[in-house]
Parts: sequence; C-alpha cells; structure tokens
Amino acid sequence: MPDVETTPAEKAEKPDPSMRGAALWAAVIAVPVAIAVCLLIFFNVRPSDPTPEAKASAPVAVPTTPVQMAAPKLTARAAQACLALTSQLPMKVRDLPARKVSSGPEQNAAYGQPPIAVSCGVPQPTLCERVDGGHAGCVPLDATMLKMNGVCWYGVPGTATDVFTTMDREIAVRVNVPSSYNQTAQWANEFSDTVVKTVLSKTTGVPTGCNQ
Repeated sequence: MPDVETTPAEKAEKPDPSMRGAALWAAVIAVPVAIAVCLLIFFNVRPSDPTPEAKASAPVAVPTTPVQMAAPKLTARAAQACLALTSQLPMKVRDLPARKVSSGPEQNAAYGQPPIAVSCGVPQPTLCERVDGGHAGCVPLDATMLKMNGVCWYGVPGTATDVFTTMDREIAVRVNVPSSYNQTAQWANEFSDTVVKTVLSKTTGVPTGCNQ
C-alpha cells in the first residue's frame, strides 16, 4: 500500500497543559487590572464639582397689612363695571401676590411690596382744548399714548410712582406702579386683558393715538 503522508495540521502538537494554565492565570489577573484602570480614568476625568442645579428665587416678602387705598363712592354703572373688573383680577401678577386693601375691595386691588395699586372708577381723563394747554389736569393733545393689548393707557412718570390711566374705557382704570420696578408700563399692561374683558370701551373723547 502506498504510504499516506501526514499533513502539517495532523502533525500539530497538542498544547502544553502548563502553558494553558499560565495563560488562564494571566487573563484572570488582567481583567481586574483593566477594570481598575477604567474606573481610575472615569473618576479622574469626571468633573469633581458638578454644576449645581439652579435654585428657585426666594419668595418676595409681602407685609400682611392692607394697602392704604381710597374708595370714593361710585355711580351704579361704575360700581358694576369695577366689581366685574376686580372679580376677574388674578391672585398673582408675575411673582407678586395679591394683597388686601384698606377699603373698597370691589373697586381696588394691590399686589406685592412696594405695592402696585389698581383703582377702578377714578376720574375720567379728558383732553386739553388746545395744544398749548386747557383746563386743569387735562391730558395734552400731543401726549404719547400707550396702546397695549387692546387698551390705550396714558402714562405720567413720577419721582416715586408712575401712573397709568385708561383713555378708551367708559369707566377709567388707573394703575400706580412704583418706579423701583423695571419697565413700569409693562406692569400696567399686566391688567390690560382683564380691562378689555370687563370694562366697555368708548369712542368719544379718545385721543387720536388710541385709534391707531
């Protein structure tokens, strides 16, 4: 019979058990070392002092004492409109909670400290007869009107308080905003939506700027 030549694969020697054991031990030792190295890198790379979450601002301290406000007697029509207005005012304006008033809660409201005061049924502003003047307390014909959210406001800046009064409502609404507040007109505008919903507009005696 012809001789059968053994292939190299068949001539391969069986692995030495001693070498196999050494390799196993090397793997056992290498795995924990690799894990330890990874943990070390993770803790060293990780920020040592993570940025803290933003904390909520501290609540505004508001006195429990009522805000002193006058409550002049109103006509039946004005009293009805003002009651509708005050009943629809929010319990908070931005971060300013509503406060008690000394009198006339059916026509007055206040918020925060220093208080922003809302008065309904105040004397109706009237336009001056002439560009150079007119009756006492009249609104100049060239005065700038603030049309905000459907309400025309006439603003008068003051040393301590800016005063904003509606010019296009049957019953006038006034908002006194302490000048310590930023953008005082925008604070008055917080009440525009409620004014539109509860106080009827008028068409006579309205400044031209209010119709734009």
